[in-house]
Amino acid sequence: MGRTVVQITFIGLLLALASTLPNKDDWDIYSFHINSTVTSRYATTVITSRVANRMDESKEIEFHVQIPKNAFISKFQMFIDGQVYDGVVKAKEQAQQQYTEAVSRGESAGLVSSVGRTLEEFKTSVTVAAHKKVTFELTYEELMKRTHGKYELQIHARPMQPVRDFKVDVHIHEEAGISFIDVKGGLSTNALANAITKTHADKQAWVYFYPTVDQQKMCDSCGDQGMNGDLVIVYDVNRDNGLGHIKKSDGYFVHHFAPSDLPRIPKNVVFVIDQSGSMHGRKIEQTRIALIHILNDLAEDDYFGLITFDGNIFHWKRELVQANSKNLESAKNFAQNIQDRGSTDINEAVLQGASMLNAHNREGSASILILLTDGDPTSGVTNLEKIQSNVREAIAGKFPLYCLGFGFDVDFKFLEKMSLQNNGVARRIYEDSDADLQLKGFYEEVATPLLTDVTMIYVGGTNLTQTNFSQYYNGSEIVVAGEITDNNIETFTPQVVAISSNRRIIFSNPNETVESTQTVSDDRIQRVWAYLTVKQLLDKELQLSETEKEKVKKEALELSLKYSFVTPLTSMVVTKPPGENTDVLHKPREGETPQRSQFTGGRAKSVTVPLLHRFLINTKNQTVPLCFDVSGSLQLKLLHHPSEELFVNGELDSVVNGGFNSIFIHFQTDHHVEIDSRGVTVRERQTVAHHTGQDTITAGSVTVVVHNKKVHVTAGKMRLVILVHEKNGNKFLWPVLKKHPSADDSEGLLAVKPAVYEVVQQVSVTKLKIKNQEVDVTSDSATDYSIDPPVTKNCWLMSADSALQRPLADFSVAQL
Repeated sequence: MGRTVVQITFIGLLLALASTLPNKDDWDIYSFHINSTVTSRYATTVITSRVANRMDESKEIEFHVQIPKNAFISKFQMFIDGQVYDGVVKAKEQAQQQYTEAVSRGESAGLVSSVGRTLEEFKTSVTVAAHKKVTFELTYEELMKRTHGKYELQIHARPMQPVRDFKVDVHIHEEAGISFIDVKGGLSTNALANAITKTHADKQAWVYFYPTVDQQKMCDSCGDQGMNGDLVIVYDVNRDNGLGHIKKSDGYFVHHFAPSDLPRIPKNVVFVIDQSGSMHGRKIEQTRIALIHILNDLAEDDYFGLITFDGNIFHWKRELVQANSKNLESAKNFAQNIQDRGSTDINEAVLQGASMLNAHNREGSASILILLTDGDPTSGVTNLEKIQSNVREAIAGKFPLYCLGFGFDVDFKFLEKMSLQNNGVARRIYEDSDADLQLKGFYEEVATPLLTDVTMIYVGGTNLTQTNFSQYYNGSEIVVAGEITDNNIETFTPQVVAISSNRRIIFSNPNETVESTQTVSDDRIQRVWAYLTVKQLLDKELQLSETEKEKVKKEALELSLKYSFVTPLTSMVVTKPPGENTDVLHKPREGETPQRSQFTGGRAKSVTVPLLHRFLINTKNQTVPLCFDVSGSLQLKLLHHPSEELFVNGELDSVVNGGFNSIFIHFQTDHHVEIDSRGVTVRERQTVAHHTGQDTITAGSVTVVVHNKKVHVTAGKMRLVILVHEKNGNKFLWPVLKKHPSADDSEGLLAVKPAVYEVVQQVSVTKLKIKNQEVDVTSDSATDYSIDPPVTKNCWLMSADSALQRPLADFSVAQL
């Protein structure tokens, strides 16, 4: 039996806090438990928090959990005064109807589900009477995905205060056998290491983490507010190199296929790298670093190509070349000199990359196309469906396309659909200090092809999940689930057929018996099948045209409801005591703006972010930004760069928090762009162009593209995105500055430097100290449009003069 390292990562973050800033004298989390059971790589996790209100008056307690994006919430309960309040999973439309009915009874509602790098949030609250208690219990399920030869179950604990009864219990049961188990992460070091107990007995392993109150203050990131860190459980299972592991229960089976002792297949890989102006700064630097690391990892029997693109396409070489030392050195020099500039022609760049691979049809090799971009297409073909059609035709199913979206300016849904249509996946690369490691980490997932054209065959099986895979990579895993026809194990025969290098290989074992489980959790294998089926149906739905989607959505919805999964097609209605809020949990897709239901002023409104337009000023030394409103039809200076001959002005609409009704951009002496609710006009000397569709307008070094209710304007070194929002039938504009030239003479509302402040009083009236001046503020919120999708942030609301530390009149202009 071979040995494969498996690392399981589970993430559960609990914040139980009052609706204002936490005060440990107001409430007490007296018990906090995480219990995770992992069987056949399927993790079921229960987070239980018990909170007591220590006040002499009722207090609103908030339950705030972050869970892995790949997980489905399947159960939520609150226990108050002997009563149980269950969350109910319903179709989104039904959940919204129940919400509306609750509002009509005078109840309020509100639920936010937001997406971070690997997590999404579940949040609800309930009013707890004086000296009473509440118990929150959340269950979610996840099929662990194997990457880099491991699974990851990462427990992230940040309860906001030391907890007297804090416990993490993890139980792992693998029929294949567990060869070793270890515990890593920030919470496993120093004094906290003594709080960990691990036990291993053949097919089972247990990890217990029971830190005392004192220990919870002693890790590197711990303090008076308790723990803030990770616990990572790493384990290894015994593997053979044959058919893999098959487990059945109650008429269902799950098959884990991950052979490792196979010869690697030489690969042909083309990297298509965005070098448009929006990649300026750290993004292009990190791309260079990652690309050089990746080139160093190529094997000598690999062939590769490099393409960079902005509005034009640049080849390092016109055809694929062998990864020998001479070519690699030349390629690294090319990568080191990639410079940001220009617009973004995704269509032509990907087609050129596909053409290079099609021209290099090497027998016994595996081809891969990798695209890295940070923005929407702004030149060449910019219609997204046309680009997807062109790419699908060019690749024609011959190799996978992997799309890496750098940051939040990309249309991730566009990249995801294009990848899925071509047997690949899309991955978001987060703008952070480790972005180069994210890029390198993704490449390592696909760096070593072991099999191509993999077909999973199950005689006597039905209702199967995906059974055809274009490639299998070392360190990954193929998982298939399905039903056994008539539950007849005697007629059930699994087999895998694939290509290894240039020979056909068959994995089968006619003498092998399928493992059977008859325990209290008999439905676990069935739930694995349901989980995997829903995931794959959602991916399939994304690829289909609008007329083809309904059948697939209907099937995914029925399964989601049957197994009580909160998916993008369902919502969980959180029921509460009479008179309390009714919360509705929505699960967003990656890159999708989450829906927020609100109750204001005695009537219900169901709206989506963005909610309002309010000016935000980020801060240097604090996490909460400043915000201010400007009322009236004022003409404002948004961005002035005299040394660059660049001027951006806008006229506010008279509607409070409405936005701008027109924005003018002047570049040098003869380039002018005017955007209003009717469209876009570009003037170059005596030439006037009116923007009427998706095509690009270029005038000298000014480029304008209208796409998906956004106007992208590039003028020299500046990149501005103007969002077009609609409220009550009226259109409003809101500018977002993505990049501007470094210049000491820059000024305007879009160029205000980050603020520095401190909170000096927070009893009856909150005051901030800014530049030795105390300012009265109120806690409010504003939508940050620089993030895509937009997010609503808490902010300190104050007058414009106070936030800007100068009169607003200094930012007015006589003419646009």
